Amino acid sequence: MSQAAPVVQLEKSIGITFRDKDLLHQALTHRSAVRRSMSAAHNERLEFLGDAVLELVTTEHLFKFSDKSEGELTSWRAALVQGEQLAVVAKELKLGDFLFMSKGEEASGGREKISTLANALEALIGAIFLDQGYEVAFKFCNDFILIHLGSLLAQGKDKAEKSLFQEKAQEMQGITPHYEVISETGPDHDKKFVCGAYIDKEKVAEGKGNSKQRAEQDSAKNAIKEKGWK
Repeated sequence: MSQAAPVVQLEKSIGITFRDKDLLHQALTHRSAVRRSMSAAHNERLEFLGDAVLELVTTEHLFKFSDKSEGELTSWRAALVQGEQLAVVAKELKLGDFLFMSKGEEASGGREKISTLANALEALIGAIFLDQGYEVAFKFCNDFILIHLGSLLAQGKDKAEKSLFQEKAQEMQGITPHYEVISETGPDHDKKFVCGAYIDKEKVAEGKGNSKQRAEQDSAKNAIKEKGWK
């Protein structure tokens, strides 16, 4: 396991002092750090919980914040919780510095990987929820994630890849694309999905994610690149 920065620094930066330090430690432990010690706990179960908490917090906030349609609110939520944006927030918190991981994972750039950072942020949210309760988790999400909504909308980030891919497919080929699950692996708390983006019978691209929705979004993004549609 490589050396991580003292977690007390993270507690100070987020303004939360954990009652259960082991819970925080687990949230910051990458799977690679416990491969040789199956008794140790890594952060993937907390990531699963944090993902659900973040979605609920975001949904509640947007529902109260705006009277926009369900479709628009869904796009706004997707912009806030998609992996690349969560990684941006994680970098702002310097979360990578606090992660426990193997030397090999660190050497391969593990502290900067988008998926690792996004997953760690979700795990941290899960840990905050268990240790401090929903209100504190809500405040954390509001202070560090939801505050980016205005800038994301200004950049057009609410235009999710699936919507863009559908618009372009209909415009260029007159066909509405569809998605199919190609594979589904892992235990219930740690599912990994691979989805294909199709135009008619043509599989344009594949995408990966820890939910069907994220795998579909990833496949749509890859399909847009494959087709050269901007």
